[in-house]
Formats: sequence, C-alpha cells, structure tokens
Amino acid sequence: MGAIQTYLQKKRKFGGVSDATYNHIDEWLAWYQNSVRKFHIYWIYDGIQSKKCERYKLGMAKKVCEDWANLLLNEKVAIKAGTFDKRLKEILEINNFHVRANQLIEIAYALGTGALVEYRDAADQPIIDYIRANMIYPLSWDNGDITECAFGSVRAVDEKERIYLQIHRKGIPGDGENPNLYYIENKYLDSETGDEVALPEDIEGIVATGYDRPLFQIITPNICNNVDLDSPMGISVFANAIDQVKGCDLVYDSYMNEYVLGRKRILVPYSQAKIMRAQDGNQQPVFDPNDSVYFALPGDRQDDMKLTEVDMSIRAADHEQGLNKALDLMSLKCGMGTGRYKFESGGVKTATEVISDKSDLYQNLQKNKTPVKAALVAMVRALAFLETGSDQLEVNVDFDDSIIEDTNTTVDRNIKLVQGGLRSKLTAIMEINKCSEAEAKKELERIAEDGQITGQDIDWTQGDEEKEDHEDNLEPDEEDEEAEA
Repeated sequence: MGAIQTYLQKKRKFGGVSDATYNHIDEWLAWYQNSVRKFHIYWIYDGIQSKKCERYKLGMAKKVCEDWANLLLNEKVAIKAGTFDKRLKEILEINNFHVRANQLIEIAYALGTGALVEYRDAADQPIIDYIRANMIYPLSWDNGDITECAFGSVRAVDEKERIYLQIHRKGIPGDGENPNLYYIENKYLDSETGDEVALPEDIEGIVATGYDRPLFQIITPNICNNVDLDSPMGISVFANAIDQVKGCDLVYDSYMNEYVLGRKRILVPYSQAKIMRAQDGNQQPVFDPNDSVYFALPGDRQDDMKLTEVDMSIRAADHEQGLNKALDLMSLKCGMGTGRYKFESGGVKTATEVISDKSDLYQNLQKNKTPVKAALVAMVRALAFLETGSDQLEVNVDFDDSIIEDTNTTVDRNIKLVQGGLRSKLTAIMEINKCSEAEAKKELERIAEDGQITGQDIDWTQGDEEKEDHEDNLEPDEEDEEAEA
C-alpha cells in the first residue's frame, strides 16, 4: 500500500504516521498468520550437509486475539437504540455485523488497529465497512484521537487492479466547504504507479455528509503504544509478548520432535541387510529399504551382531510442564492473566470457569470494553444520522458478563435485594433483562397487569408491611412455632 502513502503525502499534502508503524504491523501480521520465516524456518547440519527444517507451531498469537474478540463482542452483546432499534437491527443484519464485527476485533487486536466505516452505497443503502490496520491511514489527530482518516482497499476494475481510497476529512474553506462538517473523497489509484485514475460512473468524487462527526470509528486495544509514542495507531495485544509466543513454539517444537526422534528403531547388521538372490534368480533385499523402522549398520560394525531394538523414552511430562509455563507467561503478557491456557490431552485447553473480579483478565476485560463501547455507540449514532438525519437517541451497549457471573446468580441476587428493600424493581429488571429504563417500565406495567412475575415462584408484590401484618396476627404459640421452624 505504499502507493496510498505516496499519493496522500505528495498529491494531497496530508500528514501521516511514520513508515516504521506499518513495518511493525507487517511483523504482527506475520505472527498472526503463524508464518514468520526468520523464526519458523531453520537449518540443521547433520555432519554431511545442512538440512532445512520447519518448526512446529502452536499458533498462540492468533488464539489470544480470537479469545479477546469472543470476550468483547460475542453473540450475547446487546445494542439498544430506543426508537431506532428496529431499523438498526435490520441494518446490522444486512451488513452481517455480528460476524464481521467479531472478526474486526480479532484482527484489530492482532494488528493494533481496526475501523468501522459507515456510508451510503449507490443504492442509497447504509453500509458498514470493516477495515484492518494496514489499510488505515490517519491524516490528522488530536490528543491521540484520529479526526481525519483515509481507508484503502484493492478492487478489480476492467480486469485491472485498482486501489480504492476513501478520504474522510473536514471541509476546506478555500473550496467553499464548511470547515465544521465532514466530507468524503472517493479516489481510484493505479496499483502500480499510484497515479489517480477515473472513478466509476456510479461513484461521486466528493460527498458532503452534512455531519459534524466522522463516519468512522477507530478500535484499538486499550494499552499504550510503546513502539511509537507519537502515533495515533494502536499496538498489537501481543506486541510485547513476541518472545513469549516464540517460547511456546520452541517448547512445542521440541515436544513434537521428541516423538519424531523417539520412534522405535531396529538396528540390523550389514550382513543381514544385503541384497540376497532368491530361488527364482531375482535379487531382493532382506529388509525393505523404505521401512523407517529398520536401520542397517555399516559393514565394519560387528557382522555377527543380532537385531537390536532401540526404544528411546519420551520426556512427555517434562515438555508438558515447560509448555504450560510458557503458556502462562504468554497469557500474562497478553493481558489474559495466568491459568487461562493449559496444555493437556494433546492440545491447548481454555479455562471457561467464572473468573474473579480481582483477576488480571477481569480488570483488563473491563478496561478494553471502554473503547469498544465508545466505537459501537458512535457507529449507531452515525447510522441513525444516515437514516434519519439526526443522531439524538439513547444508545445502550450491554456486554456479556457471563464469564464473571452466570445469569442465575444475577437473578437470585436481584430478587434478594428487592425483597430486602435494597434495590428497586425497575433497576433489577434493567440488570436482568439488559434493557433500558423505558423498556423496564413497560415490563413493570405488564407485571402489574398480570399480578405476578411469570416464570418465577417469588412474588415481588409482597412488601415488608404485609409481612409485618402477618407476624402481628400470629398467636404467641404460633410465633414460637414459626420461630422454631
């Protein structure tokens, strides 16, 4: 994508981040794809010649990103938008949001940055694009927040490869534009030369959004970019854990080679491995030379030696212990805490039990929800503006907290708090159903009409006064019996 940077810097005279940032992104991409040539390919000299070998890989860089995506944006995340809620669900469904957004979080945590981009297509339908880091080119930023940005992608036009560049910028007063509103420039570039070429007929060159906020949202892991402190781009969640990811691969490679090198072998004297003449006159070896179990000893080695079995012991327990230590270190450096991964039964298992609210994973999860929630809220407001011309609506994002506390525990706790007079029914319903205050009020109205909560054996309508009246009407003997009960 060097053509995009050249165009932005020379033709449009935009600023941009340093090339070093994109070099790091390329490195993180190689680890995410589990193919780092300078590490996974190595040579071994066997005394005669050097032999090219490929290291066995555990692929933990991608696994960590997958888990962060599943924790942050899974199918249980609920987005509520009030009166715009029904149309929002239709737009998200059309754009395959729940699948693609989860994938975006994964690639954003791998490469450090991802973006949601909203616009209207040629059919006047709201579209959401999901952009990865190496296609994001910040143009201006303020206090780390990207305010203007270009997004690139490769397309085929008339059997030629073109770069589609979408520039989101503020208006230029000299061109008669409003500096307080955003405009989208659409450009097509030649992928080889970087020269600007004609746009397709159904795409406008400049689109006035009429919106004072950008129609894009940047998503990054909520950690400081210590690779380039002045860059507005994020940093990969495993950027500071490369050595630990290497350690996992090294131990796993040694573990697998233990089985390869530890196969049972039988040493055969040279005299017994010679080619013999059969009764029909044809020559054939006593042992199949393609059989990897039998190995012939040189002719100067004890011709009368019997068949000897070589059965090397495999250090499976030692390797599994070392691999679990390596996984713990890697998990800790990636914000998952220790104990997240365990190597057993021939593979890596992920802990699924409810975690403590004081654990590293819980604290980092809560911290990383902040930028994701902000991006989702801004996305919904942008979509509402594209549809209705206004972004004034209440947006709620409820994340999946089942990893912290299961649903039954949440229900039981709220019932006890309501019965004890320590929480309102309205707040309890909002937490249990993950709904807005207006929706909770409607639910309370339905409950009042039914006279009870369906599906629950506990009647929340019985207050403390009714309980006291019941106790006052009891005879002394009945009070003692109830107390004993």
